[in-house]
Amino acid sequence: MDIVSLVIQLLAGAVGGNVAGAILKDRSLGTLGNSIAGILGGGVGGWLLHAVGLLGQAGGGVSLPSILADIAGGGVGGALLMILVGLVRGPQTRTVH
Repeated sequence: MDIVSLVIQLLAGAVGGNVAGAILKDRSLGTLGNSIAGILGGGVGGWLLHAVGLLGQAGGGVSLPSILADIAGGGVGGALLMILVGLVRGPQTRTVH
């Protein structure tokens, strides 16, 4: 995996984490929390998918199929980790003062 793939996966993970947070509002960690969980999930998810060969060979470069695979892998990994963290933390209740 090269640096371009990693950056794409981290950015896609942040987006995936925030999309999952917007869909599951009661499990959302807030924008910053969703982004952090998404970035971590995008990096780990992309690395795992590269390791098992589902995102193509290492050093995929900047071809369109490689970029799309990195976006999909990072986004899904980011969303999954945000959902997992949200489930562990439980529903977030907001109080108005």
